[in-house]
Amino acid sequence: MNTDELFLRSDAALRDVIDRIDPADLTRSAPADWTSTPDPTFRDILQAHTYDEAWVPDVLRGRASADGDDLRGVDLLGDDPIGAYDARNDAATAAVRAGGYADTFRFSYGDYPAAEGLAHLATYRAFQAWQIAKHLGIPFHLSPELIAGLDEHVVTFADEWRQWGVFPPAIEAPADADDETRLLCAVGYWIP
Repeated sequence: MNTDELFLRSDAALRDVIDRIDPADLTRSAPADWTSTPDPTFRDILQAHTYDEAWVPDVLRGRASADGDDLRGVDLLGDDPIGAYDARNDAATAAVRAGGYADTFRFSYGDYPAAEGLAHLATYRAFQAWQIAKHLGIPFHLSPELIAGLDEHVVTFADEWRQWGVFPPAIEAPADADDETRLLCAVGYWIP
C-alpha cells in the first residue's frame, strides 16, 4: 500500500469514529496524555483533529506553521462540531486525492519526504480512531487493509519512533491475538 492510500484509509477510519460520537460525549474528560490542553474534553480532542485536517492541504504544498498560522487558537468547531470536522476532512481528502505534493512536508518537529510525511499523518489518525472508539465505547475495528498498511509503514519504524516519544513501550501480545491486537501491542496502545 502506498502512503497516499494509507493516509486516506486512516483518515476515513478516524472520520468513521468521529461521525459516531454522541455530541453529549464531547464534554466528557479525555485522557490528559493525548494533548497539552489542561483538563481536556473530547471536544478539545475534536478541535485538535479539526485543526490538523485544516492544515493538510497546506502541508501537502510544503507550507509550515512557521510560515504563519491563522488557525491556532481559533474555535474551528462552532455550533456543529462534528459537521465542522467533516468539512475539514473533506478538504483534506480532496487535497490528498489531487496529488501534486511538495517534495518535503514541514512539520513542527522536522522536515520529511512526502511519502514519510503521509505515513506520519496516517499514524496519528489510525491510532486515534481506535483510542477514541475504545474510550467512548464505539464499536470499531481497524480494517485488514489498514492493519497491513500500518504494519508496513509504521510498525517497521516503531522502535525508532518510540525513542522520540511517539509510542509507549511495546506490549507482549496474547498468544491468541488477532492482527489488530498484535499491531496495537507493537505500538504500545492495546487495551484489553
